Amino acid sequence: MKNRGLFPLVCLCCLSAVMPGCSINRMAVKAVSNALTGEGSSVVFTGDNDPELVGDALPFAIKLYESLLSMQPDHQGLMLTTGSLFVMYANAFVQGPAEMLPTGRYQERKQALERAKKLYLRGAAILYGGLDKKYPGFSGAWDAGEMDAFLGKMKKADVPSLYWTVAALLSAYSLDVFDFELGARIPELTVLIRRAYELDPDFNNGALDEFYLLFYASLPESIGGNKALAETHFARALEKSGGLTAGPYVSYAQSICVPAQDYDTFRVYLEKALAVDPEADPANRLVNTLAQRKARYLLDSTLSLFPDLPSDDEWDETY
Repeated sequence: MKNRGLFPLVCLCCLSAVMPGCSINRMAVKAVSNALTGEGSSVVFTGDNDPELVGDALPFAIKLYESLLSMQPDHQGLMLTTGSLFVMYANAFVQGPAEMLPTGRYQERKQALERAKKLYLRGAAILYGGLDKKYPGFSGAWDAGEMDAFLGKMKKADVPSLYWTVAALLSAYSLDVFDFELGARIPELTVLIRRAYELDPDFNNGALDEFYLLFYASLPESIGGNKALAETHFARALEKSGGLTAGPYVSYAQSICVPAQDYDTFRVYLEKALAVDPEADPANRLVNTLAQRKARYLLDSTLSLFPDLPSDDEWDETY
């Protein structure tokens, strides 16, 4: 999504005004849709180093994509981009900031997390709908016991849709574990993400491994949690990202070290996250900037996360 994308967008606006409903207008909409969902189109967001700028811009971008999708309801690229933008916005700019609010702002936090859940579900509906349009009958396959047949038809190109669909639904569930309808879908989601990993284990430089780290670390063993597998995928995420991503370190510190009350590893990994140079991976500046912001917050929250640490008087002598 570079500057050259502006010209077809302007053309679309002009043509829509003077030639509504004509074939040229449909062609313009399709051209713009292709331009805004092509390879590298998301870098304009993920490559930015100013989270506030991106956070302010995303709502307009989402509504723009929704408008295009209403005119091109079968456009797979638009369904993937629109759905994933809902998920990214909910995670980075609604849930993330809400979780860092002080305890005295409980009601504000609660409302923001409820909003994040709704955004996750809106994204999931678009993404799951995209899979259903590409593979008619997919939406009923799990209940009919036919999911394996549908997943067998899928290709590497379907991995982003599978990844974002599962991420959206599990993120929504993590915010409301008493949503039993979502909880009942965990076995289905487990199968979907497993197929994504089979098709492209190196997707997005270890994004699936970081997902699995959180997945196995966060769930109880009774519904799929597995600390040993979380450790395995953490190592793979570091290897596949080439040390250029702060996210795995932050995810491990929060999901593994805090429950285990392992402060020493917690501190080491958060310091490693802060040592990552965002400029070393320009396409993911935003991701690393946000991960490092979370790392600083976690370090600042050490005493509340590790209540058995030495008191303030003993802290300097010990650490």
